[in-house]
Amino acid sequence: MAKALILGGATGLLGQALVHVLSARGWQVETLGRQDGNVLDFDFLQSRLRAAHADVVFNAVGYTAVDAAEDDAEAACELNRALPDALAHILHSLGHGHLLHYSTDFVFSGHGETPLTESDEVHPQSVYGRTKLEGEQAVLRSLPERSCVLRTAWLFGPGRKNFVDTIVAACVKRDAINVVYDQVGSPTYSMDLAQWSAALAEKQATGLWHAVNSGQASWCELACESIALAAASCRVVPIDSGQWPQKARRPAFSVLDNSKLSAFLGKKPRPWPQALRDYIYSDYLPTHRKEKDLH
Repeated sequence: MAKALILGGATGLLGQALVHVLSARGWQVETLGRQDGNVLDFDFLQSRLRAAHADVVFNAVGYTAVDAAEDDAEAACELNRALPDALAHILHSLGHGHLLHYSTDFVFSGHGETPLTESDEVHPQSVYGRTKLEGEQAVLRSLPERSCVLRTAWLFGPGRKNFVDTIVAACVKRDAINVVYDQVGSPTYSMDLAQWSAALAEKQATGLWHAVNSGQASWCELACESIALAAASCRVVPIDSGQWPQKARRPAFSVLDNSKLSAFLGKKPRPWPQALRDYIYSDYLPTHRKEKDLH
């Protein structure tokens, strides 16, 4: 039986999905997070990794407060660069264990119009994007033969508040909501990402991968689809990014090309609207939304 150590597995959006999926696939699963100790302390981290003796370490921890990172670059750097770098160095010294680390579409500038491949030039426009890029580079540099970096984007799924939940909840309270239409990316279901991650881990895949559901959407399109599936009565008002000022710059176009992952899986990841339907109709969302569809 393969053993996994999942950082962020107890409370994280992706971490919880990994726990669910890996357990269902027969893995022995252990989690590690801030509730267990200071994961940024090298000695503590080393002792926990040595004791776990995991076949694969999944690092689903990161500093994801994109705007806050602009004012707290040190904290973002600790979680997004220093932690994955430490994990890679520790696993290298232990001589055992594969590392799956997660990165983001924010490593790109967002100025193009064609889905981005793993070999495309990176040029982050924010502290968050820069620290995530430094983290993925550190992993691939320190543990090249036993590491896998998965860039993903726009995650939604059970277990933690996300954009889809926020939008549907807002529609319960308001008749209309404003949503940005000029940022386009790759909505991704955390449960699907966990399945792809498990498949890559089981084959001990290495290198850089783009792991997202197929298709693309603006935040406005994702909001509209979410509202329609949840049978909520709310009007979406498209606005441009200038009408929703944020401290950190977001990529205008950061759709990730998943062709490499498709070739590995032997099939293209399902389209994001299909995955979104599964999420909204699942038991993970409040049951009154499903009951509403039945009446």
